[in-house]
Amino acid sequence: MKGIKIVFWVLWRIWFYVLMAIPILIMLPFLLISIISERGYPYFFKMARIWSKFILFGMGFYYKVKREQKLVKNKSYMIVANHTSMTDIMLMLAVIKNPFVFVGKKELSKIPLFGFFYKRTCILVDRNSSRSKNEVFKRAQDRLNQGLSICIFPEGGVPDDESVLLDEFKDGAFRLAIEHQIPIVPIVFADNKERFSYTFFSGSPGKMRVKILPFVETNGLKSENRKALRDQVREIIYNGLLDFNKKH
Repeated sequence: MKGIKIVFWVLWRIWFYVLMAIPILIMLPFLLISIISERGYPYFFKMARIWSKFILFGMGFYYKVKREQKLVKNKSYMIVANHTSMTDIMLMLAVIKNPFVFVGKKELSKIPLFGFFYKRTCILVDRNSSRSKNEVFKRAQDRLNQGLSICIFPEGGVPDDESVLLDEFKDGAFRLAIEHQIPIVPIVFADNKERFSYTFFSGSPGKMRVKILPFVETNGLKSENRKALRDQVREIIYNGLLDFNKKH
């Protein structure tokens, strides 16, 4: 029985990367046109949402979203969530309609085909370089000035220890939100670690529960408030995860 499971996991993981490639190849000419200039990003974003749903459904995942507050069209937000799986990217694209730009680790740009578009449309950060972090801040400001939203996983990466429910948050997302006086959208992904973690021989098709929590306003806050804001938002997401675990 264990041998069958191992074969399933190997084939299933390979299938994930096949699913990543199929819609990119199908939409390739349109994707290339959409990244010629930054004005084409909203069209790229629409295709990225199709890509994400194709992967989720192709893997046997289905998502259920509870929205305690809805995003307003054509308004900028700082979108933050817990980070446990590569499927966090796809699920975020599937559930948020407002065009946003990911701030993400540069290592993902090495994935064939996906990485080509990832590094041209996302804001990449080298977490070991303070210079890179400053450049990220400037690029994110430019995107917000264009009326887009920003999505950051404030844990700064997936914790190596999968028993960690929620790692400590970095300051970047909250510094940007205060700088631009935009609302923070806290989101909880309840099942992504169970569905498709970074442990190779693990995971299964099934439900992915999402909760979009009430927004945290930043009006009137100043730079010195960012750590308190960071801790407040982390507590909100942490409590959201605890609430899901109680209902599991």
